[in-house]
Amino acid sequence: MKQRIILIFNIFVFFILVFLLQKILFVLMNGGANGEVGTVDLLQILYHGLPIDMSLSGYLTILPALLIIASVWVRVKTPETVMTVYFSIMLFIIAIITSIDVILYPHWGFHLDPVVLFYLGNPGEAVASGTIREWILGILIVLVFTVLLYYGYGFSIRKLFNRLTVPRNRIYSSLILLLLTGALFLPIRGGITVSTMNVSRAYFSNRMFLNHAAINPIFNFLYLLNKNDHFESQYQFYDRDEAQQIFYGLTKKPENADRPSLLRIDRPNIILFMLESFSYDVAVDSAVAPNMARFAREGILFDRFFANSFRTDRALTSILSGYPAHPTIAVLKYPKKTERLPAFPRYLRAAGYENQTLYYGGDVNFANMRSYFVGSCGIRDIVSDRNFPVRERLTKWGVPDGPVIDRAYRDLVETKPDEPFLKVILTLSSHEPFDVPTRLFDVPFLNAVNYTDECIGRFVANLKSTGLWDNTLIIFTADHAMQSYPQGTDNYEKIRFHIPMIWTGGAVREPAIVSDYGSQNDLAATLLSQLHIDYAGFRFSKDMLQPQSHKFSFYSYVNGFCMMDTSSVFLYDNNQQKTLERTGDPAMEKEAKAFFQMMYLDLGER
Repeated sequence: MKQRIILIFNIFVFFILVFLLQKILFVLMNGGANGEVGTVDLLQILYHGLPIDMSLSGYLTILPALLIIASVWVRVKTPETVMTVYFSIMLFIIAIITSIDVILYPHWGFHLDPVVLFYLGNPGEAVASGTIREWILGILIVLVFTVLLYYGYGFSIRKLFNRLTVPRNRIYSSLILLLLTGALFLPIRGGITVSTMNVSRAYFSNRMFLNHAAINPIFNFLYLLNKNDHFESQYQFYDRDEAQQIFYGLTKKPENADRPSLLRIDRPNIILFMLESFSYDVAVDSAVAPNMARFAREGILFDRFFANSFRTDRALTSILSGYPAHPTIAVLKYPKKTERLPAFPRYLRAAGYENQTLYYGGDVNFANMRSYFVGSCGIRDIVSDRNFPVRERLTKWGVPDGPVIDRAYRDLVETKPDEPFLKVILTLSSHEPFDVPTRLFDVPFLNAVNYTDECIGRFVANLKSTGLWDNTLIIFTADHAMQSYPQGTDNYEKIRFHIPMIWTGGAVREPAIVSDYGSQNDLAATLLSQLHIDYAGFRFSKDMLQPQSHKFSFYSYVNGFCMMDTSSVFLYDNNQQKTLERTGDPAMEKEAKAFFQMMYLDLGER
C-alpha cells in the first residue's frame, strides 16, 4: 500500500512540476517584451500560481489514482496500458497548449480562451497571427516538451507503477487509497472556504503580465469554457431592476433632435473602411500614415473614440450593430442571436440603400462572418478571397489590401452602382504577421500600416477625380488597436483601445474635431441620426453629436471593462474582482457595472 500512496503523491507532484516548467518557459519567451522579470518576480509567479496548478494537478491525478486502486485487484497489464495512454495524451495536449499560448500571447495580450475552438473550422486563418518562424519554434517546443515530459513520466511514474506488488489486505488498501483520492478534492476546490478555485487566485501584482504568467493557461481555458453559457446569470452586480434603471439613464434617447449636421446631403453614398489594428496614435502620425493624418485634418476627426474590444469578430457587431463586445464570448458564435441584432446596413437598405457590397481579402466564412453579414446586416454581395486569382492571394490571411481596395474602386467606376450605395471594406494587411512590401520602418506593424495607408490614399485620390466624390461620405475607423504595439503595456490600458474615426468625402460639410467620448457601438446611432433615420432599435448605441446624450466611452478586455468621460474613469477587473482605476465622479462605478451587467442580460435574452 505504501508504494501506491507514494505513486499517487508522485503523480500529483509531477503535474505540478510540469506546470511550473510551463510558467518558466512562458516568462522566458515573453518576459522581455513586458519589462524585466527578475528572480523575485519569477518566484512570486510560481508561488502565486501554485494553487491553480495544484487544482489542475488534482483533476489530472484522479484517473491515475483510480487505475492504481484497480491495480490492487487486476493483475493483468490493463491498468499499466491505460496509464501510459492517458499520460501520453495529456502530456501531448499540455505541450500543444503551452506552445500555442506562448506564441500567441505577444499578439493577443492574454492567454488562450474558448474562442480558439470557434476558429478551428478555419485553421489557416486561426494560425495566421504567428509568423512561420514562430510556428516552427512552436512545433519544436511541442516536440521537445512532449519528449521531456514523457521521459519524466517514465522515470518518476511508470517505473514505480511496474514495480507495484499485490498488497496483503486488498480491501483495507483500497479504502485507504479511495480516501486519498477523495482528498484530491481539497486542492481541486482550493480549500474548504466558500470561494472555489478560480483564476483570480493567481493575481498578485499591479503588473498585469506577472499575473498572466502566474495563471495556468489550461485551467484558464477550461474555466472560461465553463462560463460561456447562461449569460443572463453572469456578472450580476445589482438587482435587475436597479441595473436597468441605471442603464436607461445612460442610454435614454433624447427627445430633442437638435444636433449639429456634419453632412451637406441627407442620403450620401457611404464607404466604410474598417482598418485592421489601426491604433489612434499610429493612424494620425504623418510619418507612418500620411494620408490618414491628412484626412483627419481635412475631414471630421473623432479624437476620443475607442474600440469596444480587442478582436475583429467583436468589432464587427460593435460597429455594424451598435452592440458592445463581451470580453468572454464572441456573439458571432451564435448565429441565432446575431440574427436578432439590429444592423445599420439593414436600416440603410430600408431607407433606399439597395446597393450594398462587402469587400474582404480573407475567408469570409471565418468566425461565422458570412452568416452575420448576410443574415444580420443583409449584405448579400460579398467580394472575398475566392473572387481573386490565386496569384493575388499573397499573404497568410489572403489577398493584400492593395488588390482589394483597387477592386472596390474599379467596381465603383466601371459598374456605376445605383446611388445611394453602401460599400464596406474590411482590411487585413496590418494584421500579424505584417507580410507587406513596404520596408520603411524597423517595426513590421508600422510598415503594414504605411502600406494600407498608401492603398487608401490612392483610392481617395482616384475617387476625387470621379463624379461620385461630391455625394460620398467615407468613414475610416479601426476594428481594434494593435495589442502588441507599443510593447510593455498591459492589456487593459486605454492606449490599447484608442482608435481613430474619421469622416471625409465630398458629402462632409466642413472640417471639424469631435472631442466627445464615444465607442464603436456609437457609430450606428451617430450615422443614422445624421441621415435622419430612427435608431431607437439600437439600445446600446448613442448619438455622439446629440448635446443631451450621455457622452462616455466603454470597452472590455479579458476579463474586465472600463468606462470613461471627460472627468471620470472607472476600470474594473472581473478576475480579481478589483477596481484598477477610479477617478472623478463616484457614480461612474455603478454606471459602468450596470452597463456591463445589461450587456450579459441582453445577450442571454436574445
